[in-house]
Parts: sequence; structure tokens; C-alpha cells
Amino acid sequence: MITDPSPGAPPLTIRTARPDDWPALWRIVEPVVREGETYTYPTDLTSDEARDLWLAAPPARTVLAEAGGAVLGTARMGPNKPGHGDHVGTAAFMVAPAARGRGVARALAEHVIAWHRAEGYRGIQFNAVVETNTAAVRLWHSLGWRTVGTVPGAFRSPAHGDVGLHVMFRSVDT
Repeated sequence: MITDPSPGAPPLTIRTARPDDWPALWRIVEPVVREGETYTYPTDLTSDEARDLWLAAPPARTVLAEAGGAVLGTARMGPNKPGHGDHVGTAAFMVAPAARGRGVARALAEHVIAWHRAEGYRGIQFNAVVETNTAAVRLWHSLGWRTVGTVPGAFRSPAHGDVGLHVMFRSVDT
């Protein structure tokens, strides 16, 4: 159990997402997708399409973070690539707008690191972190990811125009 840093806040717990959690997860996923600033997903993605992308089947896993009965965030994790690349994991995160800045993404990331370590992965690679998503980039750097490259202009940001996508990596040993 991880405690939300807000004074008097209910404890934050992370658990495996179930199919019946999708309506609560969609309330987090939909505004992120519609905004179009942090994921390469089409902004007109339907709930069914998003559910098929987000709710991972083994060996991958999707989790949610909740406190006081409210779902505050979610993460998807698993192998980055199949076959000869399946020893390196990947993950994706979304946090409800009202829960941002409260440590939810950090708690999810720490959970993801521990899961990858326990599952025997050697590292975690993020394939497409939008460079203008500075809060996420700052968080990932603080947790040990390093930017190993940036693909210039690979993301069409509605607010910033063409911006780079960072490829980030961290070992699970650190």
C-alpha cells in the first residue's frame, strides 16, 4: 500500500485492473486521448478501441491506482517487443486530471519498476515520451530513466506543432 502525500487523504492502493473497471478507467483515458498531447492514439478513439489497447493480456498487465473508492490513475506494462526483445519491458501511464501532482504517477511507476524486476525483465524502455510533456519527462528522469534519443518532429502536438518523441530507458537493477 502506498499513501497519497496529501494530508488526511485515504491510502492509495494499486491493484490489477479487471474488465468491469473499464468505465472508471475510460473516465481517465478519454480526456487524455481527446487532448492529443501525450499519446499517439487517434483523438477519436472509441471506448471499445481504447479498452482493447489499454487492458493488457498476459504476459502484460494493467493496473489501477485508487483511493477512497476513486480511481485516480492507471498503468499498462509488459514486454516492449516479442521474441528476442521480450527481456526489456515497457509501460504507459495515465492519471486523472484532478489527481495530477499528488504522487499517483510516481506510485504507479514505482509499482511498474518492482513488477518488471519481479518478472525478470532487465530494463524498461519508453518508446514515445512527448518532449513537451515536461512533467512526465522530469518524473521519469527522477526515477532513473534516461533519454537515450529523441526523434525530431515525430509527434504532431495540437498545442505545440511538431515536437520530438523521446526514447527513454532504465535498468530494473537500479
